[in-house]
Amino acid sequence: MLNKRGNILINLDWITIAIYFILVFLGWINIYSAVYDENHSNIFDFSQRYGKQLVWIGASIFIIFIVLIIDSKFYSAFAYPFYGVGILLLVLVLFLGIEVNSSRSWFEIGSFRMQPVEFTKITICLALAQFLSSLSFSWEKPKSILILFMLLTLPVLLIFVQNDTGSALVFFSFVFVLYREGLNKVLFITSFALIALFILALVTNLEVLVITILLASVVGYLLTSSRNIKSQIIFYSFLLYASVSIVLINYTDIFLNKEIVLILINVGVVALQMLIMYLIKRSKTLILFAILLIGVSGFVFSVDYLFYNVLQIHQQNRINELLGKNADPLGVGYNVNQSRIAIGSGGLTGKGFLQGTQTKYNFVPEQSTDFIFCTIGEEWGFIGTSIVLFLFLFLIIRIVMLSERQRSKFSRIYGYGVASILFFHVAVNIGMTIGLAPVIGIPLPFFSYGGSSLWAFTILLFIFLKLDADRLQIFR
Repeated sequence: MLNKRGNILINLDWITIAIYFILVFLGWINIYSAVYDENHSNIFDFSQRYGKQLVWIGASIFIIFIVLIIDSKFYSAFAYPFYGVGILLLVLVLFLGIEVNSSRSWFEIGSFRMQPVEFTKITICLALAQFLSSLSFSWEKPKSILILFMLLTLPVLLIFVQNDTGSALVFFSFVFVLYREGLNKVLFITSFALIALFILALVTNLEVLVITILLASVVGYLLTSSRNIKSQIIFYSFLLYASVSIVLINYTDIFLNKEIVLILINVGVVALQMLIMYLIKRSKTLILFAILLIGVSGFVFSVDYLFYNVLQIHQQNRINELLGKNADPLGVGYNVNQSRIAIGSGGLTGKGFLQGTQTKYNFVPEQSTDFIFCTIGEEWGFIGTSIVLFLFLFLIIRIVMLSERQRSKFSRIYGYGVASILFFHVAVNIGMTIGLAPVIGIPLPFFSYGGSSLWAFTILLFIFLKLDADRLQIFR
């Protein structure tokens, strides 16, 4: 047993472990600086956030030890039970949890709070790896696709019910995992196109968007089909439809509900044109193209409903602020405005450790949690933020490289899941602080204050490192 453990220590990727401890140390230093109080300058003052974070860092080292001594086969064997426990916690928190910032997603035990969604990321990552690596899974089987959809959708719906939209969006990062494991390129591109359409639907006129979608779709189809007279006839008929639609919608008053009319015209004409093309060419691709086009159009018309009925008021305001539809630097946009001021004031080299005025005098809300990157920018400047970004980028690339060398498909998929979650958190959290992404309240890995976040990311990463350490013992 000792010999086996010794081999594990030798096979561990110490480069990744070194990056982990550097990030955790830098995170703790910045938490100390963000909440620094001259009356509580002792780093071991456990009444302060930096003192509590130090305790959680110590607990993380113990957690690492536990994760590494457990047999790696345990994680794949119990992937589905872990998933079940994660779903159970998401259900229980709806009834037994407390509400924090209008989100009922926390358990409270004395002075300790735990957010189960952070640990659910681990359980879903394990279950996804187990399912995609199973012999029964196939992209050609509708049953496999349905189970995969339910596997990912169930926790997202439960998190939405908790009013924790930011955490729910994290799970969409698994699209990178699915693409690596064989997801159709068209579906992969479509998923990003839908995001772009959602944003366009919020900032542009509905009529213009519908016409743009139709023309872009037709041009896209023509570029992938033969250039013949029939295709040209189809293209010009769509162009005629677009022109007629503009005239009917904008220059007549014969329709009481323009949106309904647009939907009917859109669906009707597309269906008719695709039917004509199918009769001419007898191609199943045309039917799939028609379904996709009608589906995308329906999605665009559902944007208003999703925006005003699913998202909360403060989330709507933040998105409108980001898109420039509402300018409220003293209200909804206050956090981001102060964050950008703090980061910009750091200049090239920063103001120095404990010298940040924006963070020291609490101008930036949540400066030790969601907006911890502001402290880095203000006190360490462009050079400091670049180093932190480089460390995160290096860590993510390193995980992807380690994933590709796995003999086990389960280990590879899990590794890509870890990289995807880390990438999403880093990109969105930093994007929030500089005004490139809406404020959705997700932590910066290893930096943001909080035991749940630190422990969850630690477990997530070191399970993969354990799998990687045992890769030479796996032959499937």
